[in-house]
Amino acid sequence: MKFKKYIQILLIGVIATSCSDFLEPAPSSAITSENYYTTVDELESALMGAYDAIQGDGSYDKDENHGVQYEFYITEMRSGNTATKIADPDDFSDSGQFESFDVLATNGLVANYYSSFYQVIFRANVVLENLGNVDDDTSAIEAEAKFIRAYAYFNLVRLFGDIPLVDHVLSPLEKDTQFIRVDTNLVYDLIVSDLQTAVLGLDNTYKTRASKAAAQGLLAKVYLTLEEPEYVQAQLLLEEIIGDAEYSLVDFNDVFYSELNSEIIFAIGYESINDSQTFSAQWMNGVGNSSGLNYATYDLVDDFNEFGGDRSQYSFRQDPVHLTSVRYQCAKYFPDGDNGGDTPTADFTSSANPELAGNDWIVLRYADVLLLHVEAIMAGADQTSATAALASFQEVRNRAGLTDPVSEITVDDLLLERRMELAFENHRLFDLIRLGKAQEVLSAYSDLNGFGFTSSDLLLPLPQNEVNISDGLMIQNPNY
Repeated sequence: MKFKKYIQILLIGVIATSCSDFLEPAPSSAITSENYYTTVDELESALMGAYDAIQGDGSYDKDENHGVQYEFYITEMRSGNTATKIADPDDFSDSGQFESFDVLATNGLVANYYSSFYQVIFRANVVLENLGNVDDDTSAIEAEAKFIRAYAYFNLVRLFGDIPLVDHVLSPLEKDTQFIRVDTNLVYDLIVSDLQTAVLGLDNTYKTRASKAAAQGLLAKVYLTLEEPEYVQAQLLLEEIIGDAEYSLVDFNDVFYSELNSEIIFAIGYESINDSQTFSAQWMNGVGNSSGLNYATYDLVDDFNEFGGDRSQYSFRQDPVHLTSVRYQCAKYFPDGDNGGDTPTADFTSSANPELAGNDWIVLRYADVLLLHVEAIMAGADQTSATAALASFQEVRNRAGLTDPVSEITVDDLLLERRMELAFENHRLFDLIRLGKAQEVLSAYSDLNGFGFTSSDLLLPLPQNEVNISDGLMIQNPNY
């Protein structure tokens, strides 16, 4: 992608303020700016800076802003779907803490994600703060900035619970706003408002930038996540996407290896040479900085073998290099040089640098919309046999070669189908929580593996550094 040419002219002030201060013990939610934008082009450049913060840095330095690239640690590896290559419940390295539900408040990966996404919010706020400086119509820019801010807040509030709510560029004196956590309902009020603006102000021009369909899909997921879900509102939004016929399912492997295909609604874009991500290499054996992360658990592989259909061969493969035991790699995002798992041994010989990876990170795709549609129709019930729900459910299964007609869908059926369809895409933990199954499923998984899951593990700790510098204003989550 895509944005580099913009980033090079971007807001020198924003970059200078954010990156140079990353190592400073400053509150992540309160980075300030003296930038001042007076043209549409400058606002567009600032907008690209917000996307750049989501992309994150492709280095292995934990002190850099990694945006979405560290998300698999704090979501998928806490869901029972994935783990480190060699399971070690006594491993108190940052990555090893997630699979065994022993996350410490000092975990550097948690702190990085928290800081990175407040950086995204800060950059979106900079854009919104400067809209009034421009005489031209800036409604589309406002809609896009609010989509970005809502996306960031939706991730943060689901992971951390009550969090500081920053809806403008803070002055250094606004310490209360920087640190005081507000109720999740207030955070969701802003998310809903921002996404409603985005739905009204955007069209479907882009896939690696905000679009109307992306805003509709994200807003539907937010409605389903609320403490008192808005099922009808979610269903209507999802049916607008389905009814538009602008998106459709494609061959399952093409979803990940033929980028920007008709199934993609919103993805974070990367390019191998200029904008490489590093998470794909990290998932390989001895290719990235680590020696195998986000490996499929045996529990996930067992489900794939029984329920995955044609998706299984394109979702995981046995690690061809790891010989001391049988382990399984994610096959959806192989870095450059690998053949995608078509041969029994890993082949990185076609790339001079096998760590390079231009795979886009898919945030929302059409199959997710179809399964959310089932959930919206189910409306909190244990099951449904509604015709529209069956049609959406069957469409996903048919693509996987599972063509036996389904006449009834239970919550467990839906969760299993989402696990098979969306494995390694960071949805599983949120699905379990949203559908009320997290305690049951993760307790059983934890007991089976000798881990120590409790309900308080459903929220991450606030970064201890934030708590320390808040002078008592920020209260840590329970049991951390």
